[in-house]
Amino acid sequence: MEKLMHLVFLVSLSELCVAENITVVYGMEGETISIRCTYSPKENKWREKSWCKHVNKTECQHVVSAHRFWLQFLKKWKGNTSIADNIHKGVLTVTMERLQKQDAGLYQCKTDFLGEAKTLKKVKVEVLGGVMETLAPEEPRAVHSISSLPEAHFNAFICTIMVLLLAKFLTAILIFIIASHQRSSATGEGSHNLNQHQLLPLTEQEN
Repeated sequence: MEKLMHLVFLVSLSELCVAENITVVYGMEGETISIRCTYSPKENKWREKSWCKHVNKTECQHVVSAHRFWLQFLKKWKGNTSIADNIHKGVLTVTMERLQKQDAGLYQCKTDFLGEAKTLKKVKVEVLGGVMETLAPEEPRAVHSISSLPEAHFNAFICTIMVLLLAKFLTAILIFIIASHQRSSATGEGSHNLNQHQLLPLTEQEN
């Protein structure tokens, strides 16, 4: 029951994050995930880029900032997290190594310039441990493959599953409505024929 509730929680979390435009990234304990935050090089080339973790709805605690000016392409580390900025392609890459349970949470890539902050992407990091490994012992690498998928592909996968489920649900409702309508029509026609059959003897007696 506990395993089932964990799966339901993950599915509900994914649906909620899709609705709020939050990218969900899954990773196993001890492994590595990478997050790519894209931006317009023309507008954000010289702005400071950073990675922070939300401690509440309004406060995002700074984790690490990218090098500025001519050193952007070099990785900058803090703990198990590194950040590198490609200003020519407009891609900020955050890498989290040796994932631990405490690394889970809501993060964001952002830019800052003269006190003006701008969010590039919000990311929900989920660290999977022993529960998921127990659920699928015959395919120990299946869960790991989730973290290796590009974020955009993973979001597209989640959206596709939701659309298919919705389509099946609507199809079932449509089939039920058509069947009910056909039964109602058949019942009405049967009642009409019965009434005509009952009236026929009365007509013959009158003649």
